[in-house]
Amino acid sequence: MTTLEQVQVQGRTRTLTVVGPCEPAPGSPAVLVFHGSNQSAAKFRAFSGGQFDRYAEGGAVVAYLDGYRAHWNDARVSTSFHARRDGIDDVAFARAVFALLARKYGTAEQYAIGYSNGGQLVIRLAHEIPGELAGIALLSATQPAPENFAPDSPRSRPLPAILFHGTKDPLVPYDGGVASMWGFRPRGLGLSAPETAAYYAERNGITAAPTSRRLTDSVERLDYRQEGTPPVSLVTVHGGGHTVPGPKKAPRIMGRTTTEVQAADLVAEFFGLST
Repeated sequence: MTTLEQVQVQGRTRTLTVVGPCEPAPGSPAVLVFHGSNQSAAKFRAFSGGQFDRYAEGGAVVAYLDGYRAHWNDARVSTSFHARRDGIDDVAFARAVFALLARKYGTAEQYAIGYSNGGQLVIRLAHEIPGELAGIALLSATQPAPENFAPDSPRSRPLPAILFHGTKDPLVPYDGGVASMWGFRPRGLGLSAPETAAYYAERNGITAAPTSRRLTDSVERLDYRQEGTPPVSLVTVHGGGHTVPGPKKAPRIMGRTTTEVQAADLVAEFFGLST
């Protein structure tokens, strides 16, 4: 089942694409997916090879949201997209979609997945409405440095978090620094990918040292786990660019990608979603 839906937020009609089982079971998980800059719900589905659609086969309801003029009002002070300039409340949009899915499809637990600019919005959701989320996944997005962090009153409720990042990402540096479009339109300082994982581990109250393991020759996973606390995981693609690990359905942005692992599978394993 694929359906186009609308919600009203701030007097504007916002749109999304819902992919789900023909008859969702009451209490099914809801998975919101947020695209990157200059994309849309449809473009991101193609860009990621439709891999997140598989959650619908396992009973989840997947919603791909459309940004405002192809962008999101994200967690960075330095963002200058129209979504920021026009005061778009994308947190309210996410909450409206959660309400729509619960009312119309009977969903319960709510997850958020975001790529690049969409990942930065998920970071905002994790700090402004963490109590409404069961977990987050960040693709090619790192935690903004404190001076570049937009939320005024962030909340620190622990959340399971899984991150994906390529070491050769030319837009959001794996080792931290200024995110930009190849040096143009700088979007402020961000932490490194390992520092971002450590940030969420500390936020979750994890004090144990992380463990590292290779998934393939080029893909490494760093896990922060401790009994009684939500886990955190960083999946590093060595030589990877600004992309989503998975099937090659669209050109990738710089660097290599990998078809050896798929982000959707690792997210499903991490959150206990069926595929």
